[in-house]
Amino acid sequence: MSEQRILILLGPPGAGKGTQASRLAAHLGLPHVATGDLFRENLSQGTALGQRAKSFMESGKLVPDELVLEMLFDRVSRPDCAGGYLLDGFPRTLPQAEALTERLAGLSVSTLSLEVPDDQLVERASGRLLCKSCSNIHHATFSPPRVAGVCDACGGELYRRKDDDPAVVRERLAVFHEQTQPMIDYYARQGSLESIDGTQSPDDVFASLLARLDAGTSAGGRA
Repeated sequence: MSEQRILILLGPPGAGKGTQASRLAAHLGLPHVATGDLFRENLSQGTALGQRAKSFMESGKLVPDELVLEMLFDRVSRPDCAGGYLLDGFPRTLPQAEALTERLAGLSVSTLSLEVPDDQLVERASGRLLCKSCSNIHHATFSPPRVAGVCDACGGELYRRKDDDPAVVRERLAVFHEQTQPMIDYYARQGSLESIDGTQSPDDVFASLLARLDAGTSAGGRA
């Protein structure tokens, strides 16, 4: 267990966290553990943990942190996580972070946070255009289609998702900051938080993540 390398990747909606998590996990040879996938897996397979979560969800209640942690540690107890893993989407709140720290006491943990101003996140989301036919993604500002409303890849119709509306995005960001800022402050106080400029190009963000991880490894890692 002492040889495990555990990465926690944090960031607001639209910061590119999922993309960077996948790239990092592949590059480092670590399983990419996303809490959304844990819920889907346990629910679809009808596991005991999934049934317990379902009972809360069907009654309109939040799944307790203790149960989310049980799902997480059930997943990371598998052989593919013996050398470590990358967490994406967990923790989300201060109580989750505190409980996770307790469970991971004595292990090498790196916490990385992608930082992007809200205005840029709103612009990223509100300009996103998806193809109804092939799911190709354009962006009204950064990668506009050659013909307005028409997918370059297949000629299908482009549309904007309702949850990419600026007002909806700002509401999601407000919830994120309310829940997450205390957690960010918690990791900062611990001295284990590495902030990354998420406004760079995806390749530059990835390079920055790797540089911070390499620097942490050279310094003996963080716990």
